[in-house]
Amino acid sequence: MTTIFIISAPSGSGKSTLVNEVRQIVPGLDFSISYTTRKPRGSEQNGREYFFLSRGEFEAMIRQDEFLEHAEVFGNYYGTARRFLHEAEQKASDLLLDIDVQGAAQIKQKLPQAESIFILPPNRSELEKRLRNRSLDSEEVIQRRLITASREIENYDKYDYILVNDRLEDSVMALRAILLAERLQRSGVQPSAAETDTIALAECCRLRNIRERLQPILASFTAAVAPGGG
Repeated sequence: MTTIFIISAPSGSGKSTLVNEVRQIVPGLDFSISYTTRKPRGSEQNGREYFFLSRGEFEAMIRQDEFLEHAEVFGNYYGTARRFLHEAEQKASDLLLDIDVQGAAQIKQKLPQAESIFILPPNRSELEKRLRNRSLDSEEVIQRRLITASREIENYDKYDYILVNDRLEDSVMALRAILLAERLQRSGVQPSAAETDTIALAECCRLRNIRERLQPILASFTAAVAPGGG
């Protein structure tokens, strides 16, 4: 049976790097490449980072009900095609959906059994630093992304797991643990000692177990938008 994993994060949180790393070490994991009407950036290639469509092509897919979810963000459409779920089910693979908070809410409504993971940066200043280091966006766009991040982060408690992306190596292992732990628990098979450790690592990221650690991170975003904040 296919398990669907939703993964969301503010732009610049390192989600794409995390997903690319974990796909190399977790077998039987399909990945949904989103469709978008925005223009390619840098070295992005059609069919690798995104499928790039015209607005007319995207709206035709909407009319034909080809999307599991879609949303308009910063004036561009983004969407997840249904075909990825059908293909994963045919192969008995799990499916990882890389989508924003709007799309995640749509998927959860349609597929409540999906597991959701929210990636957080260590704090707002680190997120700003990462956005600047990418050298992809103008100052205006960077500021807009930071404002959007603050709004997206308010939705953290709608997710099953929270992963703070501080050290990449640790984050990759935590994400791997979440994916494998869900498989183990759904399989009904008695876990080995190593698998029990994997489940324990995943549980550290479960929302109810990480709330206390999140408080200073959330506060760093709240302080920035409060009167007198940066």
